[in-house]
Amino acid sequence: MKSFKLYSLDVMDGETSVEVPLEDGLILNKEDERSTWLLEAYTDLSLYDFFKTIHDQSRDLIVEAVITKKENTPAYFQTKIVSLKKFEKHISVLFEGHLRRNKSDYSELLLDSLMQKGLEGPALLKEFKEKMKSKPKIKVKNP
Repeated sequence: MKSFKLYSLDVMDGETSVEVPLEDGLILNKEDERSTWLLEAYTDLSLYDFFKTIHDQSRDLIVEAVITKKENTPAYFQTKIVSLKKFEKHISVLFEGHLRRNKSDYSELLLDSLMQKGLEGPALLKEFKEKMKSKPKIKVKNP
């Protein structure tokens, strides 16, 4: 098992993306036969109802995680909330899921996004290079 610092976390809920303000976070690669990952977000109590609704409905979620430091490429995970704990001023949300390799490469998602905006040729290449450096968030649709 390998553990990493969870630097940032965004939850894709339908067409919206919810940035989860992390007080602290951890991500674990269980390195098991199913390639399972655990992500724990220790965040603000104000998000409890949002996560409680998703947990109660046992819905799948796509989450975008940046691991260790801001400059790292975001990774996308197909997850479910397996635990939700309430503390005095914070909550702990535990996600279990799998890395989305088939469509999760940031460069592919970015290129697709830019092409959908109608960019092509030199303009596409220029914008792609700029965005690969700045790593803006990209909307990912739930399956």
